[in-house]
Amino acid sequence: MTDSKVEFLYLNEEDMLKAGVLDAGRCVDTMAEVVSLLSKGDCLMGGRGHNDHGIQLIFPKKSKIENFPLDDSRDRRFMSMPAYLGGRFHMAGEKWYGSNGRNAQKGLPRSILMVTLNDIETGQPLAYMSANLLSAMRTGAMPGLTAQYLAKKDTKVVSLLGPGAVNKTCFMAYMAKFPEIETVKIKGSSPTSKTAHVMKEFIEKEYPSVKNVVVCADLEEAIRDADIISEAVSVPHGKWPKIKPEWIKAGCVVISSGTMDITDFDFMREKMTKVVDNIHMYEEYIQVYEERDKDGSRKPSGTPGMYFVNMIDDGLIDRKEVYHLGDIVRGIAPARVSDDQIFLVSLGGMPILDVGWGYECYKKAQELNIGTKLKVWDTPYLI
Repeated sequence: MTDSKVEFLYLNEEDMLKAGVLDAGRCVDTMAEVVSLLSKGDCLMGGRGHNDHGIQLIFPKKSKIENFPLDDSRDRRFMSMPAYLGGRFHMAGEKWYGSNGRNAQKGLPRSILMVTLNDIETGQPLAYMSANLLSAMRTGAMPGLTAQYLAKKDTKVVSLLGPGAVNKTCFMAYMAKFPEIETVKIKGSSPTSKTAHVMKEFIEKEYPSVKNVVVCADLEEAIRDADIISEAVSVPHGKWPKIKPEWIKAGCVVISSGTMDITDFDFMREKMTKVVDNIHMYEEYIQVYEERDKDGSRKPSGTPGMYFVNMIDDGLIDRKEVYHLGDIVRGIAPARVSDDQIFLVSLGGMPILDVGWGYECYKKAQELNIGTKLKVWDTPYLI
């Protein structure tokens, strides 16, 4: 008779810290494995094209139903992000989170995230873990991986556009692969931005080898002379950082994890090598989310990957001119070919990243005997 007992490992945030969730270098290495599997097609995500970022509950702005939750905050949403990741992971999983812009008033992060891992054969839960740190680290590790393969080896200057949690983990990943970085330029909402100065203090405390940490007065100051421009901005249209081509240093890598104002299509087409994490994901984004003005023209999205797809559709570039990061990691697409080459990279986030890093933390927790085992049943009541 087979053992029908089912239990899973619960990992709270303290457990995740003990399991090494903040190990930026190891996270970057794991993301290299994940995007390589994506390049091979050894993974699965949601949606008709199997490339969806996730499924979102969209709340109405008005309702006749009493106490119905409305889209009356800066960011009320719930999202399910399911995926299967192959290779040595061979694991199904899901990141689920709720988000509300008013959470700060309650001393909570904007989003509260959890990840579940499931056995691919039986479907039984194997782990359920706190995922705010997991998600932040996998998000930052992708720009770190991008820099590892595309930035110049003598990279010394990094510009952080948007000094929030995303760019904090991005910087941790950059330092894991480029410990010789000497100068960090920070651009917040203003020169007196509290988050910009908090970021400055974090870098000075945690990375004393960095010689210069500067809070910049404007975008031009932040961008000039940077070897890596790390953009992680989430603001309404009209407030996106607008980067002028003449500010960008030859050989720079521009890595976008948020939104930017990129309207110089000639420069983008002729002078920038275009890279994405998953072009199919941006194609599906456009089908679902693209908005148009009354005259039928496209509204700017702020996401470089969606710009790339629109440029392909408009015949401005060939689809072959947009490279996949996973193909570059595998060596089947070109990385840097000259010191003057400028890259524009769009990273949108995928649930396979959460499954990959969640799996690594889960296995480490098992190795260290961390976490709490919780029972689903000894024997199922219904079969």
